[in-house]
Amino acid sequence: MALVLAATPLGNPLDASARLKNAIESAQVIAAEDSRRFHRLASDLGVTFTARIISFFEGNETDRTQEILQLLREGKEVLVVTDAGMPTISDPGFRLMRDAIAENLPTVVIPGPSAPTMAIALSGLPTDRFTFEGFAPRAQGARNTFYESLRFEERTMVIFEAPHRLHESLVDAAAILGESRRGAICREMTKTYEETIRGTLAELITWAAGKEVLGEITLVIAGVEAGSQSKTADDAVARVREYEAAGMDRKGAIATVADEFDLPKKIVYAAVVDANKMSR
Repeated sequence: MALVLAATPLGNPLDASARLKNAIESAQVIAAEDSRRFHRLASDLGVTFTARIISFFEGNETDRTQEILQLLREGKEVLVVTDAGMPTISDPGFRLMRDAIAENLPTVVIPGPSAPTMAIALSGLPTDRFTFEGFAPRAQGARNTFYESLRFEERTMVIFEAPHRLHESLVDAAAILGESRRGAICREMTKTYEETIRGTLAELITWAAGKEVLGEITLVIAGVEAGSQSKTADDAVARVREYEAAGMDRKGAIATVADEFDLPKKIVYAAVVDANKMSR
């Protein structure tokens, strides 16, 4: 027997695979993020099961992981499903999979619907290289730090966001990444009211302002042009040297350029230090 991680539909039950249906029917234990939603899914799929259902969500993941590992040691087949998409992707399952692998217990993954890959396809933004960043932080300070870390990311970025925080998150993103940065809001994918809003971050902010946004949200944001970070660093260093030549001390010059370029002072400082090393 084995630990089976299976992707479930994002919304439309017709997206369920035959392998998922077979796994539900054959499992001895099913670990579900929400047992009520799982029963609804099974009903929508028209599948019957004899498995024992146990809850497996963020709040009990640590304890349940040990319980499921023991079931696997006893030779049971355990199916893990979350409310939508693939377990482990911003959902419970990673620790369980990691620990099962560490014990050389049999593991199987049944592929299927995935919000990040569907959103990036819908966005119309480059798909050759992309990064999935999970949920943006809830607190504004942490969220600003989060977007600051992505300022020079060259790959397309996929981010989960709560609908009630979408507008403020977009405002923070635009303040750091630039209002002209391209992006897309993918809402309620595969569901009745699915929609995709594409445009600049400024346009997405306008769309999200003053309305009650509902449903599951996946945000896609374009990366910067390749080499933008080095270009910005070179420009910042040149500007610091201009201020120094005019009589300003280095600390003041770095602070002024940081404000001018809308960059953290530590980035400008690091660029100046690196440039000085190169010139020696």
